[in-house]
Amino acid sequence: MAMLLPMAGHSQDESKGSWGVSADLVSRYVWRGLEFGNSPAVQPGIEYSRGMITAGCWGSYATNGANYQEADLYVTLTPVEAFSITFTDYFFPDHSLGTNHYFNYDGDRTGHVMEGAITFNGTEKLPLRVMAAVNFYGADARKANGDLMYSTYAELGYSTEISSTSCDLFLGFSPNKADTDKGETGFYGDKPGIINLGITGHRDIRVSESFTLPVFTSLIVNPQAENIFLVFGLSI
Repeated sequence: MAMLLPMAGHSQDESKGSWGVSADLVSRYVWRGLEFGNSPAVQPGIEYSRGMITAGCWGSYATNGANYQEADLYVTLTPVEAFSITFTDYFFPDHSLGTNHYFNYDGDRTGHVMEGAITFNGTEKLPLRVMAAVNFYGADARKANGDLMYSTYAELGYSTEISSTSCDLFLGFSPNKADTDKGETGFYGDKPGIINLGITGHRDIRVSESFTLPVFTSLIVNPQAENIFLVFGLSI
């Protein structure tokens, strides 16, 4: 699902804003402690920034021919450097459920999930990130009476450097509870708890005098699901 990633290529003019493009290849697509697709995935992105507004699209596509795919749109407002507000339209086409029609925004049939998030991005002296996000429309988990669960996710992140490797530590929590006796299933899990705990290390591998290849490895634990992932990725 959508992540605000640094773009690998840039074209910038102060008066016209800046464009960026990226493409990652990951051994598994794991997002907020949840695995999506049981194969490596290609994840392209493109974004435009001007002033306090950034808008872009991001996707993930399994490489084994499986049905799982995703295409997201997002807009981020950064009124001050340390804070940002993001609205994301996640889209998950699913032919088996008839939700592969992109322009179908019917709340009961759509393949879209709308999310709003607010983030404290930290400062140079305090590299601590705090984010809270909630699904407010679309294919969110539902209660037995048909109402949205308004699935919520909160995350703490801390950035540091260890032996010339940039490291991001993260801890993600969901407070939602599903009533399994009534047949409810949560978006992130069926009970409140920590669902995303781990560390990501980033490093640039020098291929030649003029070219370096950014790579990253993530150790991700989902305590609630009793699951663990070790993901490798590279950026093009």
